[in-house]
Amino acid sequence: MQGEDLIPHLPWIIAAALALGAAGVFGWIHTTRLRIKHGYPLEGMWGQSLKPSSDGQTAERVTLLTQENAELRAELGSMKDRLANVERIVTDSGFQLTNEIDRLRDQQEVN
Repeated sequence: MQGEDLIPHLPWIIAAALALGAAGVFGWIHTTRLRIKHGYPLEGMWGQSLKPSSDGQTAERVTLLTQENAELRAELGSMKDRLANVERIVTDSGFQLTNEIDRLRDQQEVN
């Protein structure tokens, strides 16, 4: 008789179990996101610490990326300087051209 009493409530029991499972998964995802955001170490399923491997290849790659980053920053700095020079040339040339035209007009009016 007890099993027959639960059958009408079975959809609600299944829905409650699924809701609890989903809440647990979303809670774990949220906790992991907060740990990452605030710099705490990540943990595995049973609480063991998950650390990135620090083999020689990784260290070499970090060194290469650091060097490449420095080169790109230097190149970006030179590009900024070149752009500033081009902007100065473009704006100064236009200003000088306007002054030259005005000077020639003034000479024509005088003659």
